[in-house]
Amino acid sequence: MAQPDKSHIASVFKNIQDHICQALEDVDGKGVFLQDKWERPGGGGGRTRVIRHGNIIEKGGVNFSEVHGKTPEKILKGFGLNEGDFFATGVSIVLHPENPMVPIIHMNIRYFEMSTGQYWFGGGIDLTPHYVDKEDAKYFHQKLKAVCDKHAPHYYAEYKHWADDYFYVSHRDETRGIGGIFFDHLSEDQEFSKEDRFNFVKDVGLSFAPIYTHFMKKNSIIPFGEREKEWQNLRRGRYVEFNLVHDRGTKFGLETNGRTESILMSLPPIAGWEYDYDPPKNSKEGQTLKLLKKGINWV
Repeated sequence: MAQPDKSHIASVFKNIQDHICQALEDVDGKGVFLQDKWERPGGGGGRTRVIRHGNIIEKGGVNFSEVHGKTPEKILKGFGLNEGDFFATGVSIVLHPENPMVPIIHMNIRYFEMSTGQYWFGGGIDLTPHYVDKEDAKYFHQKLKAVCDKHAPHYYAEYKHWADDYFYVSHRDETRGIGGIFFDHLSEDQEFSKEDRFNFVKDVGLSFAPIYTHFMKKNSIIPFGEREKEWQNLRRGRYVEFNLVHDRGTKFGLETNGRTESILMSLPPIAGWEYDYDPPKNSKEGQTLKLLKKGINWV
């Protein structure tokens, strides 16, 4: 059986973008995605779709890109290569809700191929609640585990651990949220074919809409006030810190002369920083901070 090539993978990723945007619009009931098609001077382009001022989603993006060209020297060195052109395609999502009781969510699925013949898949999905609800965390991780278990029994434990390590704000000694799964450099081996890897990545992408629309429907009706909005802005500040200091995707996009507006779409419309803020330990904000740790077994 022929293995999926880069054109087929990009086409499937486009369809996943369409599917997710439609599902989010249906549940939000007001917000509509505006599309901005763009071309990369070095080769390729993409479709940036942004939603703003919805009933539930304050700001978010569901982006598709398919870019190619000469690989920057810094990237080549990072891959341990001396030469070669690259091809990269993927879907990247970040949603910032209006209601602090609805979590921030991020997902990325991607495929990378070098002209030398090397290729790999990567991606992940993670949840960043402003207030950690243990039942919500359990639901989220159970859904991700089901996707992983469909493809390999070891995927969930391995990729959850990877997510705990990756989505970690080291200068704050706290995780970005309640984690999820993260994986990278997946290629064919003795156990998995290229098609196997692609099917897993595809299922991760298709899991996004039902998972997040569940939280949109359930949590957007929970009341909130000024205190919760202030806390939301502080947690958004932490999100900004991670994306600008640690996130590989942000760094890769900027280093390959990607489209800045699309790359920084992940940042919230408003964020806050308060000097040396330490909420009372027994407050709901303090309880959330206690749960922003690696290695919690949510399922």
